[in-house]
Amino acid sequence: MSGQPEILHLVRQRIERAEEDLTNAEHTLTLHEHCPLTTVCFHAQQCAEKYLKALLTFHTVPFPKTHDLAELLRLVPETGSLTIPLKEIVVINRYAIEARYPGDWEPITRTEAERAVAIARTVRSAVRSALPKETTRG
Repeated sequence: MSGQPEILHLVRQRIERAEEDLTNAEHTLTLHEHCPLTTVCFHAQQCAEKYLKALLTFHTVPFPKTHDLAELLRLVPETGSLTIPLKEIVVINRYAIEARYPGDWEPITRTEAERAVAIARTVRSAVRSALPKETTRG
């Protein structure tokens, strides 16, 4: 754990960006039939990724440049154990690539996009619970 001001500042920055991603995902879902579902899923994945990286940063755990949420989750130290099922993380893991780039992917459904946002919220809640309050406030 780190109480160093520069570490706390970086953790807060990561959380701020994660919150922006969640806001983007939630707001975009309100577009209903004109909703770009890939955008929703991408921002949900990014929210979860940034929250996990915030937690790792707080614990001063080095992590590689990766979008792999399962890999990031495995790096979380026992002292920061999260109650996030790996199977949930795997669901949105694919959106780091599939939602951004054309390819031979199945179209994303509204139900999948809503689930992606719900998973991002779960990661958000778990990480915020594992961090001290001073890192999750303005």
